[in-house]
Amino acid sequence: MVKLTASESAVERELQTRVEALGGLCIKTAAIGRRGFFDRVVVLPGGRVWFVELKRPKGGRISPHQKWHMSEFSRLDAPVALVKSSKDIDWLLSS
Repeated sequence: MVKLTASESAVERELQTRVEALGGLCIKTAAIGRRGFFDRVVVLPGGRVWFVELKRPKGGRISPHQKWHMSEFSRLDAPVALVKSSKDIDWLLSS
């Protein structure tokens, strides 16, 4: 479980561990020329795919570029998640 004082990397490790425990993939992404692109693409059993932006539990700020990507992908009905805590991971894995 991620503590409130945890770093973004701690949240990322928990997400990856829990996704892989379910048999899914948690792929770190980099999109050339796409500043602010999502941190991870999560592929869950059954073909569920999520674009995930990770932030530390307390004080994590979403940049304008990240907001734009989240808005555009949502507009296209692509599932987008902002993950800052264990509770957010619970929600994503149960959706």
